[in-house]
Amino acid sequence: MTPPSIRLFNTMTMQKELLEPAVPGEVGVYVCGPTTYSYIHIGNARTFTSFDVVVRYLRHRGMKVRYVRNYTDVDDKIIKAAAETGETAVELSARYVEIFREDARALHLLEPDVSPKVSEHIPEIIGIIQKLVDKGHAYASQGDVYFSVSSDPDYAKLSKRNLDDLCVGERVQPGEQKREPLDFALWKAAKPGEPAWESPWGPGRPGWHIECSAMSARYLGESFDIHGGALDLIFPHHENEIAQSESASGKPFAKYWMHCGFLDLEGAKMSKSLGNVVRLRDALGKVDPEALRFFFLSTHYRHPLSFTDKGLADAEARMEYFYETLRKVDERVAGKDFGKGPVHGEPHRFFTEFEAAMDDDFNTAGALGSLSGLFVLMNELADKPPVKDKPLVGRTLQALREDVRKASSVLGLFEDDPAQWLLRRRERAVRERGIDVAEVERLIGERTAARAAKDFAAADRVRATLKEKGVDIMDTPAGTTWKVAPAHGG
Repeated sequence: MTPPSIRLFNTMTMQKELLEPAVPGEVGVYVCGPTTYSYIHIGNARTFTSFDVVVRYLRHRGMKVRYVRNYTDVDDKIIKAAAETGETAVELSARYVEIFREDARALHLLEPDVSPKVSEHIPEIIGIIQKLVDKGHAYASQGDVYFSVSSDPDYAKLSKRNLDDLCVGERVQPGEQKREPLDFALWKAAKPGEPAWESPWGPGRPGWHIECSAMSARYLGESFDIHGGALDLIFPHHENEIAQSESASGKPFAKYWMHCGFLDLEGAKMSKSLGNVVRLRDALGKVDPEALRFFFLSTHYRHPLSFTDKGLADAEARMEYFYETLRKVDERVAGKDFGKGPVHGEPHRFFTEFEAAMDDDFNTAGALGSLSGLFVLMNELADKPPVKDKPLVGRTLQALREDVRKASSVLGLFEDDPAQWLLRRRERAVRERGIDVAEVERLIGERTAARAAKDFAAADRVRATLKEKGVDIMDTPAGTTWKVAPAHGG
């Protein structure tokens, strides 16, 4: 099979490059995972969703992917948070790992092939640090161990920063034992009450950056294909990963670097220091998880994305349109045999466009645009009177529906039963708008009786009454159903 021509933007070279894995047909992917001291925010969720789709698409294209996303369960923030809750750092971290997994499942994130924890890889971490000390790239200082930035002539090649500029304003912080301001901790000497492990330099715990170097090397090798994360990890985290990994191994670290753009909250970059962080758990309580996923994917992963109430409402309305279309199509074609023969037009052209967009740096926005055309055609065909439901139309709808399933496996969307999704959507809207379901059902019963008696004027009056209550009704081959109308006529 001819390998697909997938191009991705490499932050290291600042240009799109053809994906050429070290082992043809096999791709190693490492993504920096959550630090488990609190709920993740929606900026984190966008990053994890973007790389979830990258992995799904590579597999769709026939590649064997080994996907690694870690948990940082040893960190200053975890220790601080545990002190505030009265838990041990281990207890608090384990609790937030499970919370993250729950939220990830709600967001349709695939479980990575490996989800390593820092606490379970201390020997690998110590091994890399020892290599760096032996090679003169690191030094011990009163129980701490630091990487010597000046020992790496290529330092800052990812971020393209000037070392002289970086040094301006930098200083050795109180409690640090490093020689130069830019040097960073590989190992931190133990403090009372903190988690600690034995090491050649005394009891302590790893620094942040060394963790990912050790875990990626363990599961993907000292050189691998794709390293991903959020844009704000380029410096210093990813820069330091490269320095310590390549200094220890003498080999190139990751071939391709991919970074997800910032998510803005009403135009302000999300930042805990700004106090404008929206937790994923809170967002999932207010918007359908699949609609939130659609919202993330509606913008190219490298571009900034503004998180607004209108954007979320639009995403939910769009998902409702998609699922209403799928319900209509399923009612028309599910379980039916239309035989073999021609189809209407070129229904597969939309999926061809979908793959072309995804081949171009995983452009989910362009891919969703192609699917919009597919859904328009499905609606046109599904709305044709059943008497005209000839095999040609049926075969075409089935072909389009199958392409939606293939796109679904890539995007993690449209995976639910349409009727079940629409019912959940309606139940949420009913609660938010305070609609009396029993009254709605009673009025629909009255309308059904009026139509049976051919009293269409009365049926129209009931429809108008329901409309005033914020309810839209739809007559389908399976009977009359209803939904909550968009607020304010939007």
